Amino acid sequence: MHDELVGRVAAILRYPVKSMAAEPLESADVSWNGLPGDRRWAFVRPDLERNGFPWLTLRQRNDLNAYRPRWVDPTRPDRSAVLVRTPTDAELEITSPELAQELGAQVMKLDRGAFDSMPLSLVSTRTVTEIGTLAGTPADVLRFRPNLVVEPIGDDAFPEDAWVGATLRVGGMTMRVDRRDKRCVVINIDPATGHRSPEVLKAVARHRDTCLGVYGSVVAPGPVTVGSPVFRAGS
Repeated sequence: MHDELVGRVAAILRYPVKSMAAEPLESADVSWNGLPGDRRWAFVRPDLERNGFPWLTLRQRNDLNAYRPRWVDPTRPDRSAVLVRTPTDAELEITSPELAQELGAQVMKLDRGAFDSMPLSLVSTRTVTEIGTLAGTPADVLRFRPNLVVEPIGDDAFPEDAWVGATLRVGGMTMRVDRRDKRCVVINIDPATGHRSPEVLKAVARHRDTCLGVYGSVVAPGPVTVGSPVFRAGS
């Protein structure tokens, strides 16, 4: 069977610092560990270094989306530094004592990224629109913190559900869609305002078994650009 064109890449998003704002990219060379530089830094809450989940996240601070990190050299995060623009428009080095004091947490460098589950997350634009309709409030894709946003082909309301278990060729990279993405209270936080409201998670729980979007793993590393075609491998 021939591969089936199922969509195109609408956005590529990485998160240099866990739970802070996304850094949009026009292209990325996806490795076995996902997007280069994705979630390579995190902040650890005081006295929780040995906890199973020590990270400072949006669960504790609604305003973390207002902290906007970027790799100084976006193409070489392995040899680059991260700067963080704060809500007051100051730009601080990720390791600066001022930033740690402001957040009340200590920074930690991570070798392979602090992923909640798997190295790649994907959601379609149609899924975001549909869940906003069900929730009765427009939903910003940034609520769901994906790495890859796909503009799908076809009329299915939640098209990526049908890709679970399949292999996708995304530009020059190949990924396996392993499972649906189980959601938590973080999606209730408006990324633009930091306001927390329950409508979105309630809609996902009521209509989607608390799942929205999918997780995947890399089968073959390669380059991806905004606009890249997305093919589902034939079987």
